Amino acid sequence: MAKRNQATFVIQKVQPGLLGLMDGSVSTLAPIFATAGLTGQPIKAFYVGLAASLGAGVSMGLAEALSDDGTVTGRGNPIVRGSITAFATALGGMLHTLPFLINDIQQALHFAYIVVICELFVIAIIRYRFMKTPLLKTILQVIVGGGIVFLLGIYLGHI
Repeated sequence: MAKRNQATFVIQKVQPGLLGLMDGSVSTLAPIFATAGLTGQPIKAFYVGLAASLGAGVSMGLAEALSDDGTVTGRGNPIVRGSITAFATALGGMLHTLPFLINDIQQALHFAYIVVICELFVIAIIRYRFMKTPLLKTILQVIVGGGIVFLLGIYLGHI
């Protein structure tokens, strides 16, 4: 029975949280780093990150809650799943947004780079722990996916 409880926990709590954390962490990278590069003003990057994080949180939370009512799939209460996804999405976007409260653009960028690396590593560890994805495979997948979006944001910030 413990295995069934673990599977239920993963499908109803971990998966929506992981979905949100991955989306928030990755989808907000390009707008934040592009803004930082284009304006050179950390506070503008912060506000773009704040807007992107909260907007993505609402969007992803609604998408998860409205995707199914959980009765057929066993994915649980849609409001709970949507709330978990919304919170995790906003959190994932805000973690690398907060360094842009630092007034010096170079310091803010360097600190944000470190935060992004930590975020991607945590996502890989969660996937390894709960989704049983081999650690090296999940690290490569997360780093490659996140790296592409990250580089896109930096590239767009230097146009």
